Amino acid sequence: MAGAVVGKPSVEISKKPRKRRRLKVAHPERCIGCLSCMFACSRINTGRASLERSAIRIKTQGGIEGDPIVVVCHACEDPACVRACPTGALSRKEDGSVVFDRDLCDGCGRCVDACLIGAISLDSEGKAVKCKHCGACVAFCPHDVLKLIEVD
Repeated sequence: MAGAVVGKPSVEISKKPRKRRRLKVAHPERCIGCLSCMFACSRINTGRASLERSAIRIKTQGGIEGDPIVVVCHACEDPACVRACPTGALSRKEDGSVVFDRDLCDGCGRCVDACLIGAISLDSEGKAVKCKHCGACVAFCPHDVLKLIEVD
């Protein structure tokens, strides 16, 4: 038998479904408001270092001296943003993740109004900006505030 591999048993490769990943604010008390995560998010996902194009937000409570608050999509079980979107730009996949199609977004802002935690915003082009839980920001956080976790 020409070309046959001798001595190698046939192995059946099973493809396990990839687990869904979600960004988690693991240690909010460690955040110093440096904005590194915001710049990393926009640079890696849009090619431009822009705070407005970042899907993660660092806000302060009580002005410049207040503690920073990290706002990121919670990947809700029943996402209000998806229900509010009239064009289908936001949809929920079978694995539970919420995906955004920028080409379908008409910039109506209903998703922004529907998100209870304020994790969606509109950029200067009037398009929604939403976290896709890629984890790009995690590596750039100097105080390990963020973690990318697997969810069932």
